[in-house]
Amino acid sequence: MAASIREKQTAALKRMLNFNAPPMKNTAAEPVWKVLIYDRFGQDIISPLLAVKELRDMGITLHLLLHSDRDPIPDVPAIYFVLPTEENIQRICQDLRNQMYESYYLNFISAISRSKLEDIASSALGANAVNQVTKVFDQYLNFITLEDDMFVLCNQNKELISYHAINKPDIMDTDMEIIMDTIVDSLFCFFVTLGAVPIIRCPRGNAAEMVAVKLDKKLRENLRDARNSLFTGDTMGAGQFSFQRPLFVLADRNLDLATPLHHTWTYQALIHDVLDFHLNRVSMEESAGHEASPAGARPKKKNKKSYDLTAADRFWQKHKGSPFPEVAESVQQELDTYRAQEDEVKRLKSIMGLEGEDEGAISMLSDNTAKLTSAVSSLPELLEKKRLIDLHTNVATAVLDHIKTRKLDVYFEYEEKLMSKSTLDKSLLDMISDPDAGTPEDKMRLFLIYYITSQQPPPEADLEQYKKALLDAGCDLSPLNYIKQWKAFTKMAATPANYGNSGVKPMGLFSRVMNTGSQFVMEGVKNLVIKQHNLPVTRILDNLMEMKSNPETDDYRYFDPKMLRGSESSIPRNKNPFQEAIVFVVGGGNYIEYQNLVDYTKAKQGKRVLYGCSELFNASQFTKQLSQLGQK
Repeated sequence: MAASIREKQTAALKRMLNFNAPPMKNTAAEPVWKVLIYDRFGQDIISPLLAVKELRDMGITLHLLLHSDRDPIPDVPAIYFVLPTEENIQRICQDLRNQMYESYYLNFISAISRSKLEDIASSALGANAVNQVTKVFDQYLNFITLEDDMFVLCNQNKELISYHAINKPDIMDTDMEIIMDTIVDSLFCFFVTLGAVPIIRCPRGNAAEMVAVKLDKKLRENLRDARNSLFTGDTMGAGQFSFQRPLFVLADRNLDLATPLHHTWTYQALIHDVLDFHLNRVSMEESAGHEASPAGARPKKKNKKSYDLTAADRFWQKHKGSPFPEVAESVQQELDTYRAQEDEVKRLKSIMGLEGEDEGAISMLSDNTAKLTSAVSSLPELLEKKRLIDLHTNVATAVLDHIKTRKLDVYFEYEEKLMSKSTLDKSLLDMISDPDAGTPEDKMRLFLIYYITSQQPPPEADLEQYKKALLDAGCDLSPLNYIKQWKAFTKMAATPANYGNSGVKPMGLFSRVMNTGSQFVMEGVKNLVIKQHNLPVTRILDNLMEMKSNPETDDYRYFDPKMLRGSESSIPRNKNPFQEAIVFVVGGGNYIEYQNLVDYTKAKQGKRVLYGCSELFNASQFTKQLSQLGQK
């Protein structure tokens, strides 16, 4: 099986940190100590993939931001990992003039232009540092991998390529070109790193089509330039991919605006929805203890705490797509098994009268303590386990608080019914005017989903009534203004997206989590189990991947950058179903769609699907963008 994109990007970074030589096999040799200089973009690419400890193992003693005040370290090689922007290049030239480091390995995140290279060369000449600039590399790594099967284009100035930026009514053609070029540059980097030339499919007449046309052109130009092609030679030849090329489906956010607003019920998507979850790191405010502070004392400052949810965390890998009640149950189980093991260590210690002794002394005792030694040797493992359990207990508790205070289970169930057109058990107006249910934003999201998924917009009189109720609940109505225009526009263009018959089955209240010893007080929260159904993005992928004929996708354009003449046809030459596919949403994506694709792929034997998006937003960030558009 081909390596995942996360493994490939990590391997490319490790090669770069080893001065662009493949990392040495014999680990006995001491690594060459060096410093790593990156900009914010480089930092975002590295941080989800390599921990500080891994950097240290590779000989990185210091990692610094390019634009921070750095002291010269004249006897150490420096590896730069930055975007080739004007100010970055100037700063590098300044470093050369100041003779900051012993030698310079310049790695650019995406390709550097000829003129900027000449700038560096001339300042190296001027600073008499030509011999020190050892290597200059284009790394083609301008994208951020978050999971084995998920990537996003950028995190720093993502508002430049956001849904809002692409859909502004007053956008100039030149601005649109810049946005498209930025997206295409990153996608090109993605395919270079993946080591495959895809077959591109996209709908007609929107931003996704513009991206497809430009990407096809860029791949084609690179393939034609045989000497410098990035898709030939040793990088590709090692049979990394099955013989079949991957399918690349470009979708446009406008094809489904309901899903990004949807309240969700799976662990990872919930964390992204209600907590501050960024590049695989959750930041939470620690609730200060309940002890009363003495009168007149300043209230305790809340500590910010952040947790990394990584690939190494087995619990996370197993449960990030599970419905929340299941997660709460599993955390509880883990906690119970951990407690049993912990008691075992204490018990063994006390039998031997060693309660207070330190671990080192214990391990020196003779072999009648073999039992104890095995307990002690598993301590580090137990402690790591405990750290992960604490992490998930804290995160899950924080999520649960949101579910309970905002009645998110009720919202989730109600929206699923709206999206699958099933009968509703209480009127929308009641939900909106219920003061206990959710924040104004929750109510707005619910109403927008209702509006987007309804076949006919509600009659004016009803709409006024809804608007009044929303205003009374404290909602900002500007997102609705935009959605109204959008709906009027798409109605001319296409039929509303169909969300499949999803349906949620309530499973009775929580059985095991309800027992008294549980960390999680789940009273009143519904135990909902999700039935598998395909969201629009997944359905489109399914049609194109399995070569199904469907009016929704039949007129999607077809590009094959390897064909010499770019013949414009929507007739696929390839009649076989694809084994590997990448879905990319122009205008932003979310964990709900990602999870839906993961579930879809699980059901298909031997298929692999990657999900990518131009930015990753949660519902409240998306609502903000809609309201900016609505204020225009």
